[in-house]
Amino acid sequence: METQTLIYIFVGASFALYVGIAIWSRAGSTSEFYVAGGGVHPIANGMATAADWMSAASFISMAGIIAFAGYDGSVYLMGWTGGYVLLALLLAPYLRKFGQFTVPDFIGERYYSSTARIVGVICLIFISFTYVAGQMRGVGIVFSRFLEVDIELGVVLGMAVVFVYAVLGGMKGITYTQVAQYCVLIFAYLVPAIFISILVTGNPIPQLGLGSTMADGSGMSVLAKLDATLVDLGFTAYTEGSKAVIDVFAITFALMVGTAGLPHVIVRFFTVPKVSDARVSALWALIFIALLYTTAPAVAAFARINFIDTVNNTSYQEAPGWLKNWEQIGLIGWMDKNNDGVIQYGSGAPYEGKPTYTGEAGPNGERALSNTPTASDNEIYVDRDIFVLANPEIAQLPGWVIALVAAGGLAAALSTAAGLLLVVSTSISHDLMKKTLMPNISDKQELRYARIAAAVAIGVAGYLGINPPGFVAQVVAFAFGLAAASLFPAILMGIFMRGMNREGAIAGMVTGLAFTFVYIVFFKFISPELNSSEHWFLGISPEGSGTVGMVLNFLVAFAVRMFTAAPPAEVQDMVEDIRVPTGAGVAHTH
Repeated sequence: METQTLIYIFVGASFALYVGIAIWSRAGSTSEFYVAGGGVHPIANGMATAADWMSAASFISMAGIIAFAGYDGSVYLMGWTGGYVLLALLLAPYLRKFGQFTVPDFIGERYYSSTARIVGVICLIFISFTYVAGQMRGVGIVFSRFLEVDIELGVVLGMAVVFVYAVLGGMKGITYTQVAQYCVLIFAYLVPAIFISILVTGNPIPQLGLGSTMADGSGMSVLAKLDATLVDLGFTAYTEGSKAVIDVFAITFALMVGTAGLPHVIVRFFTVPKVSDARVSALWALIFIALLYTTAPAVAAFARINFIDTVNNTSYQEAPGWLKNWEQIGLIGWMDKNNDGVIQYGSGAPYEGKPTYTGEAGPNGERALSNTPTASDNEIYVDRDIFVLANPEIAQLPGWVIALVAAGGLAAALSTAAGLLLVVSTSISHDLMKKTLMPNISDKQELRYARIAAAVAIGVAGYLGINPPGFVAQVVAFAFGLAAASLFPAILMGIFMRGMNREGAIAGMVTGLAFTFVYIVFFKFISPELNSSEHWFLGISPEGSGTVGMVLNFLVAFAVRMFTAAPPAEVQDMVEDIRVPTGAGVAHTH
């Protein structure tokens, strides 16, 4: 059977499964729409949480960034995985014991203020839409390459699928859909990784293959071969970092605390029956996440080796089919600078900007580019987001593996997009409408507003997917930075500081969010020519600015608290009660 036919079958079957689950588990109340009725088994919730958390950035983009950045790309592994541990230990059980539907709900109740609740909603919407832009870009990439449609149409198709199971099923439908999506995405990630590990090293376990000897008879280990090859081509060695230590720390920490402040992940712990189940659920999620995250470095290294072996010094006329497939949608581009008909891959940018094709064939068969060439020896542009998706084609794996990866990439992007969009819709319907603007609406009316808000949010997400502001993982990193700078400090202080008041929390959230947002927008969009270490504050890049925003949040919150009234006694008692385990006796007040 042809590969394209297999892709249609795999993707169509997975979509039918998701929609079928949504219809089977349709939400009939706000409790089921918001938190799946609080009755999800910890293992199922762990699997759904893993799918929710392992987005298109994890599945599609992370290994690509590590493949190109090498050692510097490890910040994503350390930050996202470490952040999940932080979330499981510091926040999840306490928020579950608090027992509300949303993060702004916690902030509004804890800080006894509708203003704090609204600020929480604004922070959440900023974070969620920044994050969902990356997911929809991932959807567009997968559709455009594997289903041979325009990226715009691919995004619209993805929106339609998410609309069905997010708007119809709510959290109940999304949870059980995400269990299925986790199974699809982890199988799609591990199968090609195992195949390629066997081909490159002879070892079927990718995690061990990364440290094994190459099967090409060179006697070199994978990393030693990669280091030597890249240095020969003019790159920095794969295992050496180029980022400053402070920037590595800032990015890692922003990703860690950003993970712990992500609203669509936190709400997952409201869906289990008991507080103890929240901890068990977090443990299972970490195990499920580790399967992919420990495999990603091996996938990255194998992909870079295979890419160089199959592309560098290859005649364009004899170039592998996968290269021309990805070239058709502008995610790979070759400019024959020396007019020899041979692809040269080296350090430096091949030309200014991304591929812009004239629509004509060049003198050596390449698709002619209107871009201005640079002085570097590099002739080929590769979008980092394609490496995982192209890996099976590069390694010449069977068609069914390529089809499986297409289904897995869509599962990863759609699962997180659905979770984010539901968080946005519940914040608008529950926190803005029910708790602030229209407190007298019925349960049925609130559910209707939640579904309308979800539909509008999907439309906005689709626009961001068609007009994305960067690489998938970079966009997602900004979302984590915004979460680190705004929600995480407010949640942490809300749980562990009885004396933190509403004025301090509000001032801190606004300061952290504003600083981080302005810092990112200035260096990435307003003045990208200044986006270098000599212009950054303390040498910290925009990806790490969430750490600075978080520190400012804490400092402003503490300063404002000193000059304003303490929270009411009942709020302080509530904070004390949240921290005391059930059955531990009466809390002592101090």
